Amino acid sequence: MSTHAKRERLLLADLLESAGPEAATLCESWTARDLAAHVVVRERRADASAGILVKPLAARLERVQAEFAAKPYEELIQLIRTGPPKMSPFALKPIDEASNTVEFYVHAEDVRRAQPDWSPRELDPVFSDALWARLERAARVLGRKAPVGLVLRRPNGQTAVAHRGTPVVTVTGEPGELTLFAFGRQDAADVELDGDKDAVAKVLEAKLGV
Repeated sequence: MSTHAKRERLLLADLLESAGPEAATLCESWTARDLAAHVVVRERRADASAGILVKPLAARLERVQAEFAAKPYEELIQLIRTGPPKMSPFALKPIDEASNTVEFYVHAEDVRRAQPDWSPRELDPVFSDALWARLERAARVLGRKAPVGLVLRRPNGQTAVAHRGTPVVTVTGEPGELTLFAFGRQDAADVELDGDKDAVAKVLEAKLGV
């Protein structure tokens, strides 16, 4: 069975540890400490993590996440490394792989690319294909708020329609970069945009992602 999620989990923990708790991330105002708390709460506090998607529960999520952010940073890093408790659905490898591969990849890049000395990471073809497969399935959800038509395209010509409409903007890049773009990290993704100038500007300013 593939272990992409496990590898990305450990990489994320290493990056968070190296960056330090007060380091900036690409998650707007979140520091590395805030991001670490988010990851831990998402896996260990289902009663609160529902607030990620359910707005009426967002206040509870914010309170619980603040409680975890107040814990020693080293403890948060260790909780990420060791993963969720055995009774958590995330402890099941198929669910971990399906739910965390992209989550951890994106957050690892949130830490890496917020640092002034970051360097590109070369992804192996198998992992790139895995990211593309997930992006194809999620493209319509991630691109639902695009103000114009939006197409994601790999260099090999494979495409995924993220939003139907006109005019159309085509975003070309490797799967990892397209994933970051579709998750709202447009400024940090190494991609090429083709389309009407005004339409491209709107896509770059759009709130893409979950």
